Amino acid sequence: MALQRFHRQHLTATPWKNGGGLTREIACYPANAGMDDFLWRMSIATIAADGPFSRFDGVERVITLLDGPGVRLRSGDGAIDHSLSQPLQPFGFPGEAGIQGELLGGPCDDFNIMTRRDAMRAQVTLVTAATTLAPAPHGALLATTGEWLIHEPAAGCDATLILEEGLWWSEQALQWTLTPQSPDAALLAVRIWPAGIGKDDPP
Repeated sequence: MALQRFHRQHLTATPWKNGGGLTREIACYPANAGMDDFLWRMSIATIAADGPFSRFDGVERVITLLDGPGVRLRSGDGAIDHSLSQPLQPFGFPGEAGIQGELLGGPCDDFNIMTRRDAMRAQVTLVTAATTLAPAPHGALLATTGEWLIHEPAAGCDATLILEEGLWWSEQALQWTLTPQSPDAALLAVRIWPAGIGKDDPP
């Protein structure tokens, strides 16, 4: 099993091919996989200019606004027209959609989850109260506001996540108990299952 902590500010930034922003990879699976053979990938992207999103055939994407005014997402066929302007509200779309991004007032940072459709399925949930998540063999936690106590006995983890700190895991079904330490605390929880498994799990 892999279990790794990270801090948003310490992730390495690399430029997009089209120069429209930066991406900071959190993790991909399996380890060392590239853009053509990952089963899942997590990253934080800065969108700095209007322009097209990269196309990923056979991939499901979930994007969540973290900071900034947001971005309007439109596909060429008109099937998708969504203003990603509300922070911490996940939005899913197929990677093969020809998405054009239009900034809503300035650069923004977004949390991105990608899963290979025939292999994995992801769920991204906003958590604002004490809860115990249903178990999943892969996933991540990211504290977006406030401080959180996190507990998982099988992983031997009893820790605190501060603002912009997170962790990710793979290859072991972990069941996290999450406890906010202030009324305004918020956390994004990502859980990933093999395709076709876990569809009836609660959020």
